[in-house]
Amino acid sequence: MTLDLPSIDFDAEQVRVEGKGGKTRLVPAGEAALAAVARYRERARPALAGAEPDAEPALFLSKSGRRLGTSDVRRRLRVWVRLAEVQGGVHPHALRHSFATHLLDGGADLRAIQEMLGHASVSTTQIYTRVESARLRTAYARAHPRA
Repeated sequence: MTLDLPSIDFDAEQVRVEGKGGKTRLVPAGEAALAAVARYRERARPALAGAEPDAEPALFLSKSGRRLGTSDVRRRLRVWVRLAEVQGGVHPHALRHSFATHLLDGGADLRAIQEMLGHASVSTTQIYTRVESARLRTAYARAHPRA
């Protein structure tokens, strides 16, 4: 995945994400996330970029001033999971799954979720509807008097 400085559109409140296979998608970004990115760009990124801040177009930089790679993200996630004392295996794909599940729980359209995740087929995205169906069955069994 590629995320460069110009990928963030603060006015439109969206992020242009370049994914695997050259897929480009536009993903909405909330105010809190955009505010955090703005603070990072103003305060932290210049310190990481060093003398030539425009030399590296990547939004997120390592302490050496280079683009964060997938291994960097995985390493940082492991540290944060350990510090937060989260039980079970947490990995970057789990974040994608959580993102999609929260959208679905909030009433998002399956096609919109498909677009944001960059799935070529809606059948790939339908995996998340099974999670929702199981949750609905559990709620029904718990709440309905004749379940």
